[in-house]
Amino acid sequence: MKQRLAGRILASTLIFLVALVILFPFFWILTSSFKRQVDIVASPPRLFSFAPVLANYVRVFAEQNFPRYFLNSTVIGATSVAASLLLGLPAAYSIARFRQRRLSVFILVARLLPGISFLMPWYILFSRLHLMDTYVALVLSHMLIVLPVVVWVMSSYFASIPVEIDESAMVDGATRQRTMLSLILPIAGPGIATATTLSFIFSWNNFLFSQVLSMEKTRTLPIAVYNFVSYAEVDWGAVMAAAVAIMTPAIILTMIFQKYVVQGLTLGAVKG
Repeated sequence: MKQRLAGRILASTLIFLVALVILFPFFWILTSSFKRQVDIVASPPRLFSFAPVLANYVRVFAEQNFPRYFLNSTVIGATSVAASLLLGLPAAYSIARFRQRRLSVFILVARLLPGISFLMPWYILFSRLHLMDTYVALVLSHMLIVLPVVVWVMSSYFASIPVEIDESAMVDGATRQRTMLSLILPIAGPGIATATTLSFIFSWNNFLFSQVLSMEKTRTLPIAVYNFVSYAEVDWGAVMAAAVAIMTPAIILTMIFQKYVVQGLTLGAVKG
C-alpha cells in the first residue's frame, strides 16, 4: 500500500514537473503580452505584481496589417495542406501496400534537411519565373515541409489497416483506386485528421520561406513578430502580443482535433 502511494506521488510529481516545463513559457508569453516594457525586463521578474495593459495588442493590430497577414497564412496553409493531401495520400497508400520503404525514407530525408538548403534554389527559380511575392511560391515552398509529414504519418496509418480489406474489395470487382477512395480513406479518418492538423501547424508557424520569398502582398503572421525587432531595441510587449495572436488559432485547432490526433498517432504506431 505504501509502495503504491509512493509510486502515485512520484508519478504525479513527474507529471507536474513536465507540465511546468511545457506550460511555463506559454504563461510567460501570455502575461508579458499584458505588461509594459519596464515590467517585462524587470529584475527580479514580476510574474503577478504588475498592472495589466492592452496597449501591446492595440499597437500590434494598429501598426501591423494583421487581417491581411492572417488571410495570407490561412490561404497558404490551407492550400499547401490540401495539395499535399491530394499528392501524399496516394503515395502513402502505395508505400504501405507495396512496402516501398526506400521511398518513404527518401521522403523523410527531404523533411529532415534544413529548410535553408532549399531556399537558394527556390529563390533563384521563383525570381526567374517572376513568382516572388505570390501565393504559388509560398504554397510550393511550404509543401516541402507539409508533404513529407502527410506521407510519413499516413503510410504508417495505412500499414495498420488490414490488407484483407483491400483484397476483399478487389475480389468483389473494385479497382485499387476505388478501394482506396471508398474503403480505406474513410477508415483512415483519424490519421488524415492527424496529418492535416500537424501539417497546417507546421505551415502556419513557418518563418524562413515567408521571410525570403514574400513581400508586402503575401507576408504571413510570423513576419509580424519579426517586424517588432529592430537594431536599437526589441518591443517585447508587442512581440508577446503578436505571438499570442499567432498561437491562438493553432491551439484552438489542436484542441478541436485533439482526440483524432491522439487516436491517429496511436493507431499509426501499431504497425510499420
